[in-house]
Amino acid sequence: MIPRRIGLVGLGAISRYYLAAIDAAPGWDLAALCDVRTPALRPHHGHVPCHTDHRRMLAECDLDAVVVAVPNHAHATVCGDALRAGVAVCVEKPLALTVTEGRALGTLAAETDTPLFTAFHRRYNDAVARLRGQLSAGGGIASVRVRYLERIEEHIQGDTWYLDPERCGGGCVADNGPNAFDLVRLLLGEVTVERATVARDAHGVDRQAVVDLSGAGGRTARVELDWSWPGEAKDLQVRRADGTVLHADMLALHPGFKASLWHEYAGILDDFAHAVHTGTRADGGLAALELVSDTYDCEEPPARAAEEEQTR
Repeated sequence: MIPRRIGLVGLGAISRYYLAAIDAAPGWDLAALCDVRTPALRPHHGHVPCHTDHRRMLAECDLDAVVVAVPNHAHATVCGDALRAGVAVCVEKPLALTVTEGRALGTLAAETDTPLFTAFHRRYNDAVARLRGQLSAGGGIASVRVRYLERIEEHIQGDTWYLDPERCGGGCVADNGPNAFDLVRLLLGEVTVERATVARDAHGVDRQAVVDLSGAGGRTARVELDWSWPGEAKDLQVRRADGTVLHADMLALHPGFKASLWHEYAGILDDFAHAVHTGTRADGGLAALELVSDTYDCEEPPARAAEEEQTR
């Protein structure tokens, strides 16, 4: 099989995981790179065509697919241009900055009959896969808890846009929320936000959030997000209807800093290749974005939530 030609737009903190996954995957051939920052492209000159304008890259490089790893506020523009060019898209979560943008991208993908794939890397985590295998042995799920806790400044390297609510779309809810919500949906199916407490800093960035959700058959989920956690914890707990508890520590077998991402992004590229091969357009990108929006719509400050809890 001839490898498909893929381009990468955005050479920020997450790009090295995509580059490694593309390099290791026999089905992909890295055909172009793009970043608006010339210094970010400099190490790649002479190895692969480099561009500072994604539209020019799309016009000149005869791509089959593109990975979009630009700041969140630019997702809709870059994805839209790629879809209009008939180029399959793998976009970092979140799909877009707003639900309106996300729905427009879904419509465009359908109109152009072009795959649109959102990258939720935690669904490819090996500990999550083992937990799902245990669940397949039987025993209904009663509740799910996902924790996504980190000190964000330790993870963003030079990508300061994460701390700009207008470019990020918010804070921990906008950026970490989609991964956590995707895991909940992976286990429970469609869910609804019932309650959310959100704590923001002086710049309006949401640094902590607790989101309670409900699913079919009385099943529940809680998502805990924190951008001020001293260290890092990413885990998943499932309580079965019979009271037994299953646990997946997404970092346990990968002690190096962000070491779990190497195999997770390999999983993304494999799944994206399948989506391109089969022409798949729909995934959970819009659903996760809607849950982010619903969380912000019903958010309460922590103090008010604590007062209401005491009166119950």
